[in-house]
Parts: sequence; C-alpha cells; structure tokens
Amino acid sequence: MSPVKMYTTLVCPYCQRAKMLLQQRGVEHIEEIRIDLDPVQRKSMMELTGRRTVPQIYIGDTLVGGCDELIALDQSGGLAPLLQGAAA
Repeated sequence: MSPVKMYTTLVCPYCQRAKMLLQQRGVEHIEEIRIDLDPVQRKSMMELTGRRTVPQIYIGDTLVGGCDELIALDQSGGLAPLLQGAAA
C-alpha cells in the first residue's frame, strides 16, 4: 500500500473525515503532520501544495488535495488504485 501523508490540525473536521475515509479503504497508517503545532511545517505545506487549508493529502508522491478531492477521487474509482501504488 502506498504511504499516506496528511497535513492536519487538531480541530479540523475535514481532516477527521478524510482520515475516516482512508481508514475505511484499508489505510492503517497515516503520517500526520500537525501544522497547528509547527509553523515551519505550515510554511513547508504551503510551498509544496500552493494551498493554505487542511487537510492536504499525499498518497505516495501524488498530491490528492483536500477532503473534497479525496472524496471525489474515491467516488470516481481512482482512490483504490492510487492506494495500491498504481496511477489513478
């Protein structure tokens, strides 16, 4: 399974929803980077993604985006192959 990295904050409901969906799809480990605790990581996230909002989700080397993009990817059938390491 491809590694999953997610930039999050503690109180973000979209982060919680994204984590729940990923867990429902079999993801056992999510590398969470809490940008509310580390301003350097917030800056890094903004430089990498061009976005200021959380969650920002990477599956392998692919930037999925936020919760809405993750849900759309799942609904279109692209999430499972991406999690398995294939191109979506």
